[in-house]
Amino acid sequence: MDEAQNIANELGDVSKDELWLQQEITRLNRPSILPLEHIKDLHNWLDDKRKSRQSCRIVGESRTGKTVACNAYKLRNKPTQNGRQTPIVPVIYIMPPTKCTAKELFKEIIEALRYRAVKGTVSDFRSRAMEVLKACEVEMLIIDEADRLNLDIFSEVRDLKERNISVVLVGTDRLDAVINKDEQIYNRFRSHRRFGKLAGVDFKRTVTIWETNVLKLPVPSNLDRPEMLKILLKATEGYIGRLDELLREAAIKSLSRGHKRVEKEILQEVAKEYS
Repeated sequence: MDEAQNIANELGDVSKDELWLQQEITRLNRPSILPLEHIKDLHNWLDDKRKSRQSCRIVGESRTGKTVACNAYKLRNKPTQNGRQTPIVPVIYIMPPTKCTAKELFKEIIEALRYRAVKGTVSDFRSRAMEVLKACEVEMLIIDEADRLNLDIFSEVRDLKERNISVVLVGTDRLDAVINKDEQIYNRFRSHRRFGKLAGVDFKRTVTIWETNVLKLPVPSNLDRPEMLKILLKATEGYIGRLDELLREAAIKSLSRGHKRVEKEILQEVAKEYS
């Protein structure tokens, strides 16, 4: 009887461990938005643009965190109802499809405001989009991957500015190449902010923040040690998106192998796949 009880207890312990591991993996796969200094600076800059209704651009290489930062800004400025039937939505964010047409652009705007898109011509979609933008008192429209817009669509985007809306174009250097083809568009979106890679103290500080606020493993991994930072910097080249992916994968792999922290050998193993 005692032996049977011991086996049952052991099985129960294993089940608890497996459940904990699965919960940790689920948590580590959940997106996180952290108050990094350069994101705070960007949000303050966007606040100024929104208040003055000035349009602008956010430009940077892929994996530098532009999308996360813009989504975080939208979440900071949540819709309010204030007893109204129509909510006030200060900031909306859209990511248009590849080779986006005018109709698709207006459809994205309408659906971002949780309205149903109408059927009909481009003119019908445009009228509906302008109607809901005005009803929801939208102050800023953020268009991510803006280089996906066909060149002729930028005239539609440009006209949104005339309706007292700050339009923010977000993209890589391909975006600059597109808008430079039209002087009127370029002049309306001349003001810009560049998103770069992390280096030096900023990289070390970000790694520490990630270990403390994202990984949150039972035992400190001390990822800010020189030998660990060297591995991370070589593999990620300072791209915050790549750093996030690598650290989460290394943490999950370490936990799955029975460790309570990110081990150097496992970090090296994962880092090789990114180098």
